[in-house]
Amino acid sequence: MNELFLNELKEKFGITFKNLAFLQEAFTHSSYVNEHRDCKIQDNERIEFLGDAVLELTVSRYLFDHYPELPEGKLTKLRATIVCEASLSLFAKEYGFDKYIRLGRGEERMNGRNRPALLCDLYESFIGALYLDQGIEAVLDFLRQTMFPKIATGAFSHVMDHKTNLQEWLQQDGEIIIEYRLIDEVGPAHEKEFIVEVSAKGKVLGSGSGKTKKAAEQSAAENALKTIQSR
Repeated sequence: MNELFLNELKEKFGITFKNLAFLQEAFTHSSYVNEHRDCKIQDNERIEFLGDAVLELTVSRYLFDHYPELPEGKLTKLRATIVCEASLSLFAKEYGFDKYIRLGRGEERMNGRNRPALLCDLYESFIGALYLDQGIEAVLDFLRQTMFPKIATGAFSHVMDHKTNLQEWLQQDGEIIIEYRLIDEVGPAHEKEFIVEVSAKGKVLGSGSGKTKKAAEQSAAENALKTIQSR
């Protein structure tokens, strides 16, 4: 396995593989195996299958623990957005995985190193290799350093409509009018921050801030849901 890559894994993520065969397999594409049949090497398809399952489990548990206000349907939609091809291929590129996968000459000529489907499989293969080598806690530690912070800071918030979630929660027993009120604007014109308050039945449920009024409303709804759920 490439020494530079091994050093990067150790320096960036604190990962040192005990069995490099798992990592080698994860970074071997079927096109490479087809061109080196005499080497008796394994491509990453089986280990990618395992990594896919491990990733789905770990992300599901994170979402279950951190978003208690979301119903099953919303959790499923959010998870699907996080572990989809587009997201995982970007993660693979961000961590430099694309530089180290072994490809056949044909796949290389067809720009396979930048193909989203291939990169998505590569990311899942890495997760599978890490799981086989060091278990579920090592996978969770890697995700805590990489993926989970992105979820927490709203990288996938376009799927989390907190206003709709709040409305659904409050209207379980009938129609309720929910009001969002702009209570303040702070900062210079080019960097303004809006502060919004959300209320229902004359009672303030929460407040939030954002760079736009819509973002502030979403923040207020999210904070209101957290307050309601904690009671």
